[in-house]
Amino acid sequence: MNEVTLNKKFRNIKREIRILGIDDSPFPAHTTQPVMVIGTVFRAGEWLDGVLRTFIQGDGRDATDKIINMVNSTRHKDQLGVIMLDGVTFGGFNVINIQKIYEETGIPVIVIMRKYPNFEKIQKALKRFENWQERWQDIKDAGPVYKIENEEDIYIQVNGIDIEDAEEIIRLSTTRSAIPEPVRVAHLIAAGVVTGESKGNA
Repeated sequence: MNEVTLNKKFRNIKREIRILGIDDSPFPAHTTQPVMVIGTVFRAGEWLDGVLRTFIQGDGRDATDKIINMVNSTRHKDQLGVIMLDGVTFGGFNVINIQKIYEETGIPVIVIMRKYPNFEKIQKALKRFENWQERWQDIKDAGPVYKIENEEDIYIQVNGIDIEDAEEIIRLSTTRSAIPEPVRVAHLIAAGVVTGESKGNA
C-alpha cells in the first residue's frame, strides 16, 4: 500500500456528479457483532438515486474489503465520480484503508470529518488490539488532513483526487448542512433503520 497512485483528473466537475456517501449505523460499544453500513448514491447534493447496504464486523478488519465489494458490485458503479466516507473508522475500530479502496475501485475517496482527529488518542485506543500497528498504518495511509473553510468548517482526507477538486465537489454536495448530503443522508438512514428513528447529524 506504499506505491504512489495517480490522482484522477476532473477536467470539469458536473453539477450532477454522482457521489456515493457511506456511513455506519449505531452500535453498542466494543461490539464484535455485525454492524450495518449504508451507502447513498446522490447527484451532488440534490437528488437521491439509490441506497446500498453491507455489514461489517464490529472492531473487525473487514470494512475496507466490504466497501470495495459493495462498490464494485453495484449497478451504479460506472456513474460514480467519488466516494465519501464519514471518517475512516466504522463499527468501532474497523479501520478503512482509503488508498486500497481507490486502487481496487478506481473511484477517488474523500473522508469527511467534523473535527480534526486526535491522532494521539486514536493510537492509544488502538493499542488494545493485537494487530494495532496494521490498523494504525491504515490511518496513516489516509494521508494529511485538510481544513475546508465554510460557514461551519470541516476536515477532509483524500485519495485519488486533488484537494482543489475535492473542495469543489464538497461545495456542490453541501446543500442542507455543514456535511455533504450523501454522507448526511447515509447517516440518517443507517440510524433510522437500526434504532427506529434517526437522531442528530452525521
